[in-house]
Amino acid sequence: MNIAAISVLVFLIAILGIGVWVGIGLYGVGVLPLLLFKSLPTEKLLAQVTWNTLTSTELLALPLFIFMAEILYRTRLSSSLFHGLSPWTTWLPGRLLGCTLFAAISGSSAATTATVGRITLSELMSRNYDKDVAMGSLAGAGTLGFLIPPSTIMIIYGVLAQESILKLFIAGVIPGLCLSGSYMLYLGILSKLKPGIVGPREEAITWKDRFRALKHLGPVLFLIMSVLGTMYGGVASPTEAAAVGVFGAVIVGALQRSLNWGNFKTALMGAARTSSMVGLIIAGAVFLSTAMGFLGIPRFVAQQIGALNLGPFGLICILIVFYGILGCV
Repeated sequence: MNIAAISVLVFLIAILGIGVWVGIGLYGVGVLPLLLFKSLPTEKLLAQVTWNTLTSTELLALPLFIFMAEILYRTRLSSSLFHGLSPWTTWLPGRLLGCTLFAAISGSSAATTATVGRITLSELMSRNYDKDVAMGSLAGAGTLGFLIPPSTIMIIYGVLAQESILKLFIAGVIPGLCLSGSYMLYLGILSKLKPGIVGPREEAITWKDRFRALKHLGPVLFLIMSVLGTMYGGVASPTEAAAVGVFGAVIVGALQRSLNWGNFKTALMGAARTSSMVGLIIAGAVFLSTAMGFLGIPRFVAQQIGALNLGPFGLICILIVFYGILGCV
């Protein structure tokens, strides 16, 4: 077996196992094998790869979308979203449509879960929903922020894989809606099998009440059109759309009178911390990938997999198992 591949695996387990930051750990896993097995100017390679990665124009959209999510977390948008959707979704147990719409303007799984869950969980508990079902549905629905564009994970993947971020955004719409629909279908079936997990039916809601509630959805629709509309309409690139989204989030916060200077500074610092952490991990991952290329590990792994003579289905099964193990870690 390739000694370089073994060393990378050992270094990865050892460095991350002792609690080193992930980004720094990835740098270490890339540097040590290069120093041991290759006579390269490692410090110059590290500096060049880091600079080229972090100065990528595509990556600029990442801190902007994170900043937008931080701003929205500190506004009354989630409350408006709930009050606007509630009259229209009385027949949907769990009301995951709210998470779906917020994911379409946030791009962050954590922001989607925290922002929607902050208001929705208390509302569902006050209406006698089962606590485990309410919390589980909101936690699961938070992952919609990864799929439904704009998605920060897709931006990271697009930069690392050198793929079009806009195409990734487009590709995430249908899977995101399918996942959202699956969650709602599951909760609908569960509520039929176990009626006790859902609170009593609300009083009859008239169409007048429904149309009156639409005014609460105005800020949400405004942001969706500002971000997704400009991208899919060809008016703005993902980076430019992210800047438009930040500007739109500031306008919404100002009009709702829920965004003051203190909240703005807190959102700015939160976005700076998150972006720095993610940027360090991205740069470390790119450097590790470059180092493995110099060590010949991808070619070695490809040869070993090719020697197994697997069909497409078998290869996909192995990849699923591999990613499942990594996901557990």
